[in-house]
Amino acid sequence: MSDNDGKKTLGLGTGPRSGQVKQSFSHGRTKNVVVETKRKRVVVPKPGGTGQAAAGSPIKGDPSKRPAGISDAELERRMKALKLAKAQEAEDAARRAEEEKQRAEERERRRADIEAKEREEKEREEKAKARAEEEERKKREAELAAARAAAPAPAPEADAPRPAAKAAPAVRKDREREDNRRDNNTRGKGNRDDGRRSGKLTLNQALAGGEGGRQRSMAAMKRKQERARQKAMGGAVDREKVVRDVQLPETIVVQELANRMAERVADVVKALMTNGIMATQNQSIDADTAELIIEEFGHKVVRVSDSDVEDVIQQIEDKDEDLQPRPPVITVMGHVDHGKTSLLDAIRNAKVVSGEAGGITQHIGAYQVEQGGQKLTFLDTPGHAAFTSMRARGAQVTDIVVLVVAADDAVMPQTIEAINHAKAANVPMIVAINKIDRPDANPDKVRTDLLQHEIIVEKLSGDVQDVEVSAIKGTGLDQLLEAIALQAEILELKANPDRAAMGAVIEAQLDVGRGPVATVLVQNGTLRKGDIFVVGEQWGKVRALIDDKGERVDEAGPSVPVEVLGLNGTPEAGDVLNVVDTEAQAREIAEYREKAAKDKRAAAGAATTLEQLMANAKADESVSELPIVVKADVQGSAEAIVQAMEKIGNDEVRVRVLHFGVGAITESDIGLAEASGAPVFGFNVRANASARNTANQKGVEIRYYSVIYDLVDDVKAAASGLLAAEVRENFIGYAEIREVFKVSNVGKVAGCLVTEGVARRSAGVRLLRDNVVIHEGTLKTLKRFKDEVPEVQSGQECGMAFENYEDIRAGDVIEIFEREEVERTLS
Repeated sequence: MSDNDGKKTLGLGTGPRSGQVKQSFSHGRTKNVVVETKRKRVVVPKPGGTGQAAAGSPIKGDPSKRPAGISDAELERRMKALKLAKAQEAEDAARRAEEEKQRAEERERRRADIEAKEREEKEREEKAKARAEEEERKKREAELAAARAAAPAPAPEADAPRPAAKAAPAVRKDREREDNRRDNNTRGKGNRDDGRRSGKLTLNQALAGGEGGRQRSMAAMKRKQERARQKAMGGAVDREKVVRDVQLPETIVVQELANRMAERVADVVKALMTNGIMATQNQSIDADTAELIIEEFGHKVVRVSDSDVEDVIQQIEDKDEDLQPRPPVITVMGHVDHGKTSLLDAIRNAKVVSGEAGGITQHIGAYQVEQGGQKLTFLDTPGHAAFTSMRARGAQVTDIVVLVVAADDAVMPQTIEAINHAKAANVPMIVAINKIDRPDANPDKVRTDLLQHEIIVEKLSGDVQDVEVSAIKGTGLDQLLEAIALQAEILELKANPDRAAMGAVIEAQLDVGRGPVATVLVQNGTLRKGDIFVVGEQWGKVRALIDDKGERVDEAGPSVPVEVLGLNGTPEAGDVLNVVDTEAQAREIAEYREKAAKDKRAAAGAATTLEQLMANAKADESVSELPIVVKADVQGSAEAIVQAMEKIGNDEVRVRVLHFGVGAITESDIGLAEASGAPVFGFNVRANASARNTANQKGVEIRYYSVIYDLVDDVKAAASGLLAAEVRENFIGYAEIREVFKVSNVGKVAGCLVTEGVARRSAGVRLLRDNVVIHEGTLKTLKRFKDEVPEVQSGQECGMAFENYEDIRAGDVIEIFEREEVERTLS
């Protein structure tokens, strides 16, 4: 047997109770856990302890209100702590009340001190003002007495007050009031007149640069010191107004206007509001409004214009002692295929013609040739009709024009145009009669044809030199060069090489490896490597100079053609190149010119009134457009193509050049062409790989050309396809109505006799009554006896019924016709 025999162990009954709890887990797992529950021991006082406490005990507890398990000693200790806490709380309340009373007294004392100081300051200012007024009155009386004692002559103008000072007091008084307000605010806040910081310096105050707000400016501090000095001297003396010359452009920002006048922005804005203009410091005002404000503040206005940026380009007259002889510039002009380039090749001993596509010149070329120790500069211009502007540019920059006329072709349209360009440029002319080696050459016919255009050659007792030459055989070249040298000697051409260079752009292109390249003919001065220049809407710094032989040179003097590298963009052919001092000047001039050109284009394309806008829209409704994108190798070719495109079309169709430029065809060109459904034409250029891939994906057509004839012909053919076909009517027969029958399910049927031609079922018909057309339409049925037939010959009878028309009578005539569409082409 065990010690307990399964019976529970006896205990005090205060220990923990044990038991088991069954815990359940996932997947069906369980676990028995033994838990113990502790019971709280409750102390019950003994019956003897409920009586009165000992007589020496200072605290007596009520057994009925005492918590269970609390002894007398514990209760006494707790009661003492409670009494001490109440006493401490009463002392704290009394101390707080005393401190609040002291603070209120301190505030009253400070307020009284501030009011007393303000009263003293106000009294002092009033006394100073009264004293100043008294002194001013005495001085005025003394001056009046002296003026009365003197002769009654008018006072000199020097004693009159300056008009500029009249506008100043109001602004100055506003400033003084503002500064006084700040002084009062500062004194009220810190009760300090020295402006020193009080209290702790926080991080925010240190970073903000002041004590929580906007601080005084240096000008305000100086004004405060000046006023203090004046008060110490016993009077307020107004300072003299500083009158400034304010440069005023066409528009100016309010803040910039204030800076130029050295006035506060707030004063300028206030003056604008006084004049009824609500503008902030960041808004722009026009020149007239700004002029009123400047005059109100007492300053002088100096009007300037945006175009004044171009004043840095020196347009000075050279002195005679600075001028030195320069080579002549000779331009070769004439009709296409008259041998201009071949003649120049014979002089240069080069083969330029073989390098031109189609054997025609499509670029303007500049070359320099040395003849007998003298240099000659030649410009070769295209003769094709599309290159009119190129020939005009060549005539403008030249000294002598060599007019090439073929002896077997005589005077042609472009020959006449070249004569007109030479006359417009007022330059002397030398006639070179080329191709005299041809069997059918007739130089005399050339001379007589030129008489019609007021060109009288020396052989016909005129003053224009004429030379018979043959470019292939080399005949007469020496005589031509001698004639050019003689003409140049008569002109006495001189230039100053020791000044800033100025020249004209003959041609411009975008080279893949070198960037924008301009062929420039230097007209005056010397262009050197490193010069900063502006040309049209572009600017740059000369990175390299390449002559006509392809060699690099360090400088180019007057009448020397060179290729210039270092531009920021491709200039227009014909632009003038000017060397300036700084890069900032060049950039400013280029930006101004670009803005002016953009405004000009916008003004040209915009309708001035709503009526004009509606008229333009109505006019464009009936016009079909062929959009195209043009890219060329040089600026002159692109310009010539665009001019040729503008001439194609009529009232029904026209060609619209969406974009033209210089350089290879790029993805942006393909994107523009795709958006408008336009083809891309490349003249002596090709599309890069990415542009070709994009064009294939988007279905944009790219066409390449090297001869301008082919490009113009293709565009003309494409534009012709937009023309509506011309409709022509061919009369094929007449029929006379003999009798009218009424047939069920058909209506009225005309019994007719074909009197002329043939009647066809598919043809159109007109019903004539007394030779007046009363109906036009088509046939519903055409029968011969009871059979439906396609046509009825002349002299036969037939039955006809009209489609949707039954007002037919005997004796009416039916006119039978067919319509034919004829394609139209642009001439």
